[in-house]
Amino acid sequence: MLSTLVARRLQRRNIHYGWVIIAATFLTSLTMAGAVGAPGVLMVPLQQEFGWTASEISGALAIRLILYGLMGPFAAALINRFGVRRMVVSSVALVGGGMVLSLAMTEIWHLVLLWGVVVGLGTGMTAMVLGATVATRWFTHRRGLVLGLLTASMATGQLIFTPLLAQLSAEFGWRTAAILICCLLSVSALVVLLLMRDRPADLGLTAYGEMPGTEPPPAAPASSIIAASLGALAMAARTRVFWVLFISFFVCGVSTNGLIQTHMVSLCVDVGMPAVQAAGFLALIGAFDFIGTIASGWLSDRYDNRVLLFWYYGLRGLSLLYLPFSDFTLYGLSLFAVFYGLDWVATVPPTIRLTAEKFGREKANLVFGWIFAGHQLGAACAAYGAGLSKTMLASYFPAFYVAGLLCIAVALIMPLAGRKQEPTLATA
Repeated sequence: MLSTLVARRLQRRNIHYGWVIIAATFLTSLTMAGAVGAPGVLMVPLQQEFGWTASEISGALAIRLILYGLMGPFAAALINRFGVRRMVVSSVALVGGGMVLSLAMTEIWHLVLLWGVVVGLGTGMTAMVLGATVATRWFTHRRGLVLGLLTASMATGQLIFTPLLAQLSAEFGWRTAAILICCLLSVSALVVLLLMRDRPADLGLTAYGEMPGTEPPPAAPASSIIAASLGALAMAARTRVFWVLFISFFVCGVSTNGLIQTHMVSLCVDVGMPAVQAAGFLALIGAFDFIGTIASGWLSDRYDNRVLLFWYYGLRGLSLLYLPFSDFTLYGLSLFAVFYGLDWVATVPPTIRLTAEKFGREKANLVFGWIFAGHQLGAACAAYGAGLSKTMLASYFPAFYVAGLLCIAVALIMPLAGRKQEPTLATA
């Protein structure tokens, strides 16, 4: 098997195979993120071709976000039961199939079914729990940094593809952009088939930074996927930490995927900016997000994660409140892109670390799946709410005010997320 051969050669060079797993996961998350983010940048072309309203399209995208999140805890149980490789390949196949079938859609219910239900379920089968699972299984040291890398791939992928997709849509139609996503998904599926393994023990290894013989045995899979997911929820729901993280991630979804990713291009078009240029600002946000999220992972290995989350949510709230007053000039939007981009998903590595420290390695992905479900419920509320605001009030600005204030409110409750942690300086 190729993975065994690569692992042996890397071991002779004192390189842990976990970094290959991270590279394969990074590529998968990046391409899946393109599928998640594509509908937002293609909203205007869909309106122009089919005459659908912003609220109608937003409703379909809200369904996608809800299913993307609600699949999280069940996806974690499925990964534990059937393995990472099988679940990732199945997820990519489902999303790719939905995107291919959407090339022939003509009615709004086609959009709801394909980009709402099918793509929502497909992307939710891995979602962010994939990164949480891989990081906690394959890394003891450098776990925060790894979480930063994988989180950056998911969030940045949703943004860096937007200029390319917008350009393709403008010149050749939105279907060409969808075909590109399908091709990228095929490449990532092939890489996963060849290189992905479920656990270090599959290759006779221990997790990176862990001494041989100290790795706990994997938990026996539950007799039922639903029982495993609901059991994790019942256990976690008895703790205050879970609810603080769930509420904070709900607001995280409100202020990122549901609002900026879904409606930023349309907002900029409303003020007279070309769609391609607006997508360029999303790409700029993505570039700074990549820096900010990796830095957040590094910081989460060293400092109190509650304090980090306090600053992340507080600064994000201020940036959202600033945006309507930026006059949408080059300087104003660039300033927003820098500060908001650094904070786009910097919240994820500290949140996963808090989850793993509270609930343990084998339960972390299940519990985080439920926390991530809160994220996507918030994203769905913002996606539909901002579209409704545009339809009824002819403005997206009220949605930005609400999201900014919610972020500041969440920053104030972060000290309730457990006790202060000791720094965990990573070693080589």
